[in-house]
Amino acid sequence: MHLATVIGTLVATERTPGLDGIKFLIIQPLTRDLKPSVMPVIAADAIAMAGPGELVYFVGSREAAQAMPEPFVPIDHAVVGIVDQLAIGPLPTSGSAAKKKRGPS
Repeated sequence: MHLATVIGTLVATERTPGLDGIKFLIIQPLTRDLKPSVMPVIAADAIAMAGPGELVYFVGSREAAQAMPEPFVPIDHAVVGIVDQLAIGPLPTSGSAAKKKRGPS
């Protein structure tokens, strides 16, 4: 799963069967520091509750298609949750992570 901010919506009048009634969102994927990581992408809103400005988590590839009410529809990304609270601790450096695995010298 990945974090993103919803930055807009997309309206499609013609849809592939299985996507009727599904809302599409424009999301901005984020880094661990909550900064934009790549270009925005279009995601189906599998929870039908996310809106612009919200912090969400999303999945891609096959997991995105399986998250939909009708599985295996042709989508690449799906929003699967809205983030209520986020707590991120510091990343360990490679040296200290390695020491923890080895134990004290």
